[in-house]
Amino acid sequence: MLPYKPYRILKNAANDWVAKLNLSALQEYGKKHETVNVLVLYGSLRECSYSRLLAFEISRILDRLGADVRVFDPTGLPVKDDVSEKHPKVQELRELSQWSHAHVWVSPEQHGNITAVFKNQIDWIPLALGSVRPTQGRTLAIAQVCGGSQSFNAVNSLRILGRWMRMFTIQNQSSVPKAWTEFDDDHRMKPSDLRQRVVDVAEELFKFSIILRPHMEFLTDRHSEREEKLANGRLLSQAEKLK
Repeated sequence: MLPYKPYRILKNAANDWVAKLNLSALQEYGKKHETVNVLVLYGSLRECSYSRLLAFEISRILDRLGADVRVFDPTGLPVKDDVSEKHPKVQELRELSQWSHAHVWVSPEQHGNITAVFKNQIDWIPLALGSVRPTQGRTLAIAQVCGGSQSFNAVNSLRILGRWMRMFTIQNQSSVPKAWTEFDDDHRMKPSDLRQRVVDVAEELFKFSIILRPHMEFLTDRHSEREEKLANGRLLSQAEKLK
């Protein structure tokens, strides 16, 4: 199994509903463009994590469309502090973010908001690493799972984070209520309108990523950053700006 692709391991291949989706037109469209690199983050360390299961389902759809999808496992990622930047899990996450063209963020809703596990991952991806913007211009799809009735608190927070990280967050989103009832014994989503929405979200992310990527340099060109480069010869890091 290739690294970062645990979603390809199926408990029951005969139950793979993604393989039966009618995606041929979008698949052919994708073949005419460069491969889209997608980083997927989820927000729970539980053994039975429904945010991870939903992240895997979205990953399978994007994988079938032709994207190169990599899922980051947050296990072992230290809590954000001032001394752990060289930690292997921190370096791994940052390298994946720089590699990516698009992100998928899936968080449970806990106490009316995203989990600490998810927020910690975002906190380790700064707005700037030297002159590199690890998330600027990336496309982003967001989703959440709920233990009870449907809510949109987590996706609303994810949308705010996406804007702050200078990402293009697609309009569609997914919120799965009573997530423990929406997955079968094979850890696959049961047929429902909620599952249909998940497919819509994955398709929309793929389309927007293909359309926006060739124009990213133009879309992310900022007057303030041009002035910063003229004054300093490069973009400054956050640490340098705080001096």
